[in-house]
Amino acid sequence: MKRIRSIKKVVTPIDFSDNSRLIANSAAFMAGKFQASLHLVFVVQNFEDYSGFFVPQLHMPNLEEDLLVGAEERMSTFVSDFLGEFKNLGVVDVHNKVLMGDVAEQIVEYTGEIEADIIIMGTHGYKGLEKIMFGSVADKVVRSALCPVTTINPYTCCTWEFESGTDAKEEDSTSTV
Repeated sequence: MKRIRSIKKVVTPIDFSDNSRLIANSAAFMAGKFQASLHLVFVVQNFEDYSGFFVPQLHMPNLEEDLLVGAEERMSTFVSDFLGEFKNLGVVDVHNKVLMGDVAEQIVEYTGEIEADIIIMGTHGYKGLEKIMFGSVADKVVRSALCPVTTINPYTCCTWEFESGTDAKEEDSTSTV
């Protein structure tokens, strides 16, 4: 059995939903406490997952390539917008990666490839048809990850004041992430 000896690499999946900033900031806080690197990951859902559903006839290679390029641009903007904030929290390095495929599988695979020490992720991202069809990404990651997974429910445990850049629950010493 492998024991946690140190935390040097923190993987945090984001989906660019409204909760992504809160989750990434919470993960950066933890990475900073351990003087670890933060690895932000976004996974473009593979169209093969929609087999059995009616998908209009599209030229898939171009569409998938366009989605990857768009996701890489959003990731670059996301990281540059918060890089100073992450560094102020003590994060050693910030890395980002855009992957394509089954979201949970890609997160677990990437985490194994870089030999990450912990995954910190939200329990809720985009909802709707994807959630109904594919179940909870967080649940799948928790069940198959080879390292500890910390999940954050952004609707019940954390609040965020975007204007001030501080956690509204900072004064309450009993609140946890």
